[in-house]
Amino acid sequence: MPLARPLRSVLYIPASKPRALDKARGLPVDAIIFDLEDAVSVDEKDASRDTLATALAEGGYGARMKVIRINGLDTQWGEADAKAAAAMNPDAILLPKVSSPADLDALQKITGDIPLWAMMETPAGMLNAAAIGAHPMLQGMVMGTNDLAKELQTRHRADRLPLQTGLGLCVLAAKANDQVIIDGVYNAFKDDEGLKVECDQGRDMGFDGKTLIHPAQVDVTNIAFSPSDAEVDLARRQIEAFDAVEATGQGVAVVDGKIVENLHVATARDTLAKVEAIAAIATE
Repeated sequence: MPLARPLRSVLYIPASKPRALDKARGLPVDAIIFDLEDAVSVDEKDASRDTLATALAEGGYGARMKVIRINGLDTQWGEADAKAAAAMNPDAILLPKVSSPADLDALQKITGDIPLWAMMETPAGMLNAAAIGAHPMLQGMVMGTNDLAKELQTRHRADRLPLQTGLGLCVLAAKANDQVIIDGVYNAFKDDEGLKVECDQGRDMGFDGKTLIHPAQVDVTNIAFSPSDAEVDLARRQIEAFDAVEATGQGVAVVDGKIVENLHVATARDTLAKVEAIAAIATE
């Protein structure tokens, strides 16, 4: 199922920094995670809620999806964050370190009918991904790869082999429940080549987009998670060939020496729909 809106690039912005909040209004990102958690120091936690509320009330974020990440409900700031976030009426509220559906139940009691997103960053979260993904208020899952690597006590590898089991379980859980699934961050924000490799891996696994820690990562990510010219051309030719065969009463179309069936045409139509959605938000 294609996404209602593209979510190729999802940028974390500190909720405590007015300058960063203002700059985000002009960035070509598909979504913003306004962060009350990791990006905000302890002495700024309380004030950051008001800073963020002011910025969101001023508006100017256009078609970008607005997600607020709160502190965990097991912290001294979590409950107040949840109440404040609900009052700001974002597109979704993101809960860190979700390990079971019960974590989302607790948040829903505070936030009501606002859609929830879950940070998937603990071993328990990986093992319970299917149940978390089926939560009735959940609409998205975000990989917290740094925290997951810490919990697993892994070493960094460019191929992310130690994380593959967790990444795969979360992708499966999201796809089984028609949820958004966003890949984790790439820490070396000046390494465009490494970022592209990781984006390509994530896209090939089925992720809808990637979380970013710096505006410099936006262009590489948007390109990586957008259909290429070659993919668009192939999609159009597959649809044309299949329609032509159907019109003559035949059952098999061939494009570039490969059979084209209903499932290929469905994927082709999703590709063209994504291109149209990307073009639409670019004009808003």
